[in-house]
Amino acid sequence: MVALLLAGCHSVKDSEALARFEFNEPHMGTLFSITLYARDAGEANAAAEAAFAEVAKLDRMMTDYDPSSELMQLCRRPVGEPTRVSPELFELLAESLRVARETDGAFDITVGPFVRAWRAARKSKILPSAGELARLRANVGYEHVRLDAKTKTVTLLAPDMQLDLGGIAKGYAADRALEKMRRYGVTRALVAASGDIAIGDAPPGKAGWRVGIAALDGAAGELARTVLLANAGVSTSGDSEQNVEIGGVRYSHIIDPQTGLGMTNHIQTTIIGPNATITDGLDTPTAIMGVERGMKLINGQRGLAALFVVREGMKVETVVSKEFARRFGVGGDTVIIYR
Repeated sequence: MVALLLAGCHSVKDSEALARFEFNEPHMGTLFSITLYARDAGEANAAAEAAFAEVAKLDRMMTDYDPSSELMQLCRRPVGEPTRVSPELFELLAESLRVARETDGAFDITVGPFVRAWRAARKSKILPSAGELARLRANVGYEHVRLDAKTKTVTLLAPDMQLDLGGIAKGYAADRALEKMRRYGVTRALVAASGDIAIGDAPPGKAGWRVGIAALDGAAGELARTVLLANAGVSTSGDSEQNVEIGGVRYSHIIDPQTGLGMTNHIQTTIIGPNATITDGLDTPTAIMGVERGMKLINGQRGLAALFVVREGMKVETVVSKEFARRFGVGGDTVIIYR
């Protein structure tokens, strides 16, 4: 986990005491943690149970590990045949294609064939051959996915496509969990799913939730920065915890859709925005795009902020977007504002 919630305390608002509660459950291959403020344990438990139930539903729907999931059933539909899908899956597919266009394909949910090949390569420490990558590439490309907003149907235009929502589903699930809790009257809450955090109203008596951004290659608990956030999303992506060396080259677990292999640049990106779906969708592709292209994208959009940490040899460079510098200050010893 590369973004950390720092401890806070409960207070009083409108003469009504709110207590702090914490809950944890495993979903989507990671641990979902909920921190909330409620009037009593009954209210807290009901809200948390509803939130976790929503995450579990989305996990069953969107996983690529279960052949019976809605996502995998979609992948098996005949080429060119429109398929009606659930509102949640359609919504996330639409957002995924928007991000793919925005990042010029650095984010691409059709990289499933590359992901599966890279999982095998990381275990065997043998790179896929050029021929295998070329064969897989024929089934990759977000332009092969067509959505019809009127009929809520999805049409896959290439054979053997394998959609992978791993780069955006956790942020989406965290946002949906936060929304579920609001329906139970719990608005002062935070949902953390590994490096993706959905943040609601601030804790009682506080301006926001204090969130720590872990240092690149740092020891457990070592922070690069802390930020105060409310009604926002924050996501961090990097390869500090998951990488492999093959043939003397350090590869990340993050797939570059252009090469079909793990990216080789050693970088950690943190994106802050209006919700966790948006930030989760952007943290990984901006790492793939690199500092110059990634910061150009972030600086060109209102309401987005970013912090990049890049290691080249023994040199570590921190780069912040204009919005990050304006909201949180540059801080640190080696900070550059990218323009």
